[in-house]
Amino acid sequence: MTLPQEFREIAGRVNNWGRWGADDEIGTLNLVTDEVVRAAAACVRTGRRVPLALPLREDGVQTGMIPGRVNPLHAMVQVNQELFGPGTVACSDDVVTMGLQAGTHWDALTHVSHSGRLYNGRPAHTVTAHGGAEFSGIATARHIVSRGVLLDVARARGTDRLAGGHAVTPEDLEAAEELAGTRVRAGDIVLVRTGQVQVYLAGDKHGYGYPSPGLSVRTPEWFHARDVAAVANDTLTFEIFPPEIDNLWLPVHALDLVEMGMLQGQNWNLEELSTACGEERRYAFLLSAMPEPFVGATGTPVAPVAIL
Repeated sequence: MTLPQEFREIAGRVNNWGRWGADDEIGTLNLVTDEVVRAAAACVRTGRRVPLALPLREDGVQTGMIPGRVNPLHAMVQVNQELFGPGTVACSDDVVTMGLQAGTHWDALTHVSHSGRLYNGRPAHTVTAHGGAEFSGIATARHIVSRGVLLDVARARGTDRLAGGHAVTPEDLEAAEELAGTRVRAGDIVLVRTGQVQVYLAGDKHGYGYPSPGLSVRTPEWFHARDVAAVANDTLTFEIFPPEIDNLWLPVHALDLVEMGMLQGQNWNLEELSTACGEERRYAFLLSAMPEPFVGATGTPVAPVAIL
């Protein structure tokens, strides 16, 4: 299927290929400068820390819809084993098999391609079965620390959770920005709360994924205009699912990752953060969301922490 003209027009408006040079592999993370991080550190007032990751567990968010993306399978390979003889110090060790995008995670810029291309115009065939991503694998995103801004779209719309068919629009983002009392600025990491993760936390993993609110195909232009460094939200699919344009699957992924070079995150638990921001009446904080540096990987688990 040929991508529609509407998609190609948006792609042309948000495209960042070559903006940071032909060899660039990290896209909008270039916007997180030393000055941005210093300003982010100034957001810390109370030291209140809010974890944003879902627990990694065998009955996690994955339902089998995406082949091979398995929930974490945890096993013990040593249990109180005295490796150096009786009466010596005993060790316990674990092993895990999981999809790197199975739980709370970042998508690398190589997670999707379209029209045979990845971010910065590189060929999609540079992602291989044996080596993974030759360029722009998640290990190239060496440090992700910046000012985080919670755009609590659900709260801004006067509800605790958006309906499953709600496509988050630029107008929604601006209403949440007004609620936050701060303007999103260059180098920020934006967290968009829909409330959808409540469905999973209540035990309905199938209802969590479908139908799901999520970002509209109109939002990449808003993030591009604000020079946002990365975006994450509290849904399985990131963008609205089923898609808002018939038979156009994952267009927001393609615009964010391929055209703009902007990392995106999914399955972030923003419920406690929403409460904390409401209590403290401020929605900006220092965000640490360091990727696990899997070489060649197209995504990674992450355990982000917001520090208020």
